[in-house]
Amino acid sequence: MRIGIVTLFPEIFNVLTEYGISSKAMQKSLISLECWNPRSYAVDARRTVDDKPFGGGPGMLMKTEPLVTAIQAAKAGVRQESQDGAMQEAKVVYLSPQGKPLNQIDVVELSKRPNMVLVCGRYQGIDTRVIDSEIDEEWSLGDFVISGGELAAMTLIDAMIRLQPGALGNENSSQEDSFMTGLLHSPEYTRPQEFAGKKVPSVLLSGDHEAIRVWRLKQSLGSTWLKRPDLLELLNLDGEQKELLKQFINEYDARNQIGP
Repeated sequence: MRIGIVTLFPEIFNVLTEYGISSKAMQKSLISLECWNPRSYAVDARRTVDDKPFGGGPGMLMKTEPLVTAIQAAKAGVRQESQDGAMQEAKVVYLSPQGKPLNQIDVVELSKRPNMVLVCGRYQGIDTRVIDSEIDEEWSLGDFVISGGELAAMTLIDAMIRLQPGALGNENSSQEDSFMTGLLHSPEYTRPQEFAGKKVPSVLLSGDHEAIRVWRLKQSLGSTWLKRPDLLELLNLDGEQKELLKQFINEYDARNQIGP
């Protein structure tokens, strides 16, 4: 996967290129990142990349001409030839609080693309005409505002890297993440077996793989019911899942029942 990033602060992305799973994925050539800075395309002596919005109001907008030139350069830079010889054009994605909120299903689909361009806004955002002419998709991390699109882009990139074959030490790791099946992950435990007076559930020490599978599924359903019941409404649970969720709810109610 080739990703072009349009950003005024390319140095921020060193976190991805130099550390952790993302760095290893790039060393394996599973993914490549390249930044295009609109400041490099500003034509005035001061390399101006912001301007006042028409109609007044607080804040500034990213200057139109350098931004568009940087986007077009990034598209050309990540364009690549497919196996059948056709050129694969990159979709241009704008990280924006007005975009569609990302979820794991979206990330899975995005991770399958051979290339894309991520546009990181700054200041109060970008000119609407740039969105209309250059942006193919708008995506958001959620209903809140951060100072720029870089952190959002890094989060999306990291999530997509986890899904690239060969990126993780265990190929099954990403498939067991929260949201991959529509449910939250089950609770996890490590050594010591007893900590702060609490013991690891005995089933996890039993070596009975089927019992462990059932326990984890039950706890996953229960965690989702407790923390994100909205997710359960989107799922069509099978018979086993319905029964395990019923058991979890009954056990939870019994543990938390207030006596007379």
